[in-house]
Amino acid sequence: MEGFSLASKHSYQLLSFLGINHPLLSVNMEIIFHTWIIMGIMILTLVAARFILHYSIGIARFTVVQSAQTFINLCDESLGEFNFAHVTFITTLFLFIAGCNVLPVIPWLEEPTRDLNTTLALGILSFLYIQKTDIATNGFINYIKGYFSPFFLLFPLNIVGKIASIVSVAFRLFGNIFGGSIITTLYFTGLSKSWYLQVFGIVTGLNLLIVGFFTIFEGMLQAFVFTMLTLTYLAMATQKDGR
Repeated sequence: MEGFSLASKHSYQLLSFLGINHPLLSVNMEIIFHTWIIMGIMILTLVAARFILHYSIGIARFTVVQSAQTFINLCDESLGEFNFAHVTFITTLFLFIAGCNVLPVIPWLEEPTRDLNTTLALGILSFLYIQKTDIATNGFINYIKGYFSPFFLLFPLNIVGKIASIVSVAFRLFGNIFGGSIITTLYFTGLSKSWYLQVFGIVTGLNLLIVGFFTIFEGMLQAFVFTMLTLTYLAMATQKDGR
């Protein structure tokens, strides 16, 4: 589709120097670039927050403290106890996904989460963290027994259920963000064909409404949903003998 930026890919084949070209070995350099931008923004934000906590006593400090306390309370209520590692993981996960989802508010940048590889990587990361926590909480033997619960014939279904948890959260995030990207791209592509429509969108505030809903609201909502699903699975993993 002409003028449809989502269709353009700037990819690099990892093993192209060996003459091996395969979609699974293709790296989208645009997505990587945008992801590093988000990580850079997160680092700068954390440095600024640390500075505010040390040298400020105003509204900025209150905002930072309350934001951190919100995630601490959320994890405490779900897990039943405070765990610094879990709070850090959940908070980082939310901030990263939210940052990726709302990145298009910066001109010429797009969401890394519109790429399935990004959302799948996030799903796998959450899955591995949860499995590690499950093993640390219940022991490796009990962890393995869980795959044969309530009886050994359900082992294949339990494996499928574990894999489905990755696929479901990854595709849910990808589908919603990619769908919003398509809608906003088509909308602004259509506006670019007529100066009258551009003026109409600005004057009526329709442009702001489209961006606000499909980028900011939808992006924050999907980040929250992904994080809460991860936190729910994590709470189940931290329950001793709760299989």
